[in-house]
Order: sequence, then structure tokens, then C-alpha cells
Amino acid sequence: MVRGVHQGLGGLAIQPRQADVEARPEDETPVVCTEVDLGTNDGGFVLRARLNVSLPGLDREAAQALVDAAHQLCPYSKATRGNIDVVINLV
Repeated sequence: MVRGVHQGLGGLAIQPRQADVEARPEDETPVVCTEVDLGTNDGGFVLRARLNVSLPGLDREAAQALVDAAHQLCPYSKATRGNIDVVINLV
């Protein structure tokens, strides 16, 4: 899952053109830190994930729009939606 999330958020490189915002300079690299927890629920196991995303060079509103769009495009997000609790923090 972690690799998939990074791949999905890696789509941020192409999202500025689609979201009608200016692209980042190449030296302002996006960073995604992922934390995954294994917990229990009703006698079974559950996964929870937190993604802390940094998008230097973009204002908060544009960065949030890109993170939201990437989360909708990510094939792993699509496959696990409703099955794994995911919190995405813009840091």
C-alpha cells in the first residue's frame, strides 16, 4: 500500500497542468511520509494510514486541491477506499 500511495501522489507532477496552477520549480520536491497502523476491530485486524504531504512552492489551497485530486486518481486509493481508514495531512 505504501508504494502505491507514493505512486498515486507521484501523479502530483502532472496535476498542476490539469488543476490550472503553475508547476513547481524542479528543486522544490514533494515529500510524502507514510505511517501505517495495524489495529484490531470486532475480533479482526484493520489497517489505518496517515499520509503527511509537503508540497513546497504551492500555496495551501492549490496544494490541497492537488492532494485531493491525487487521492482520487491513485489506483490503490480506489481499490482500498472504504476498507482502510486514510487521513491525508498537508504539512
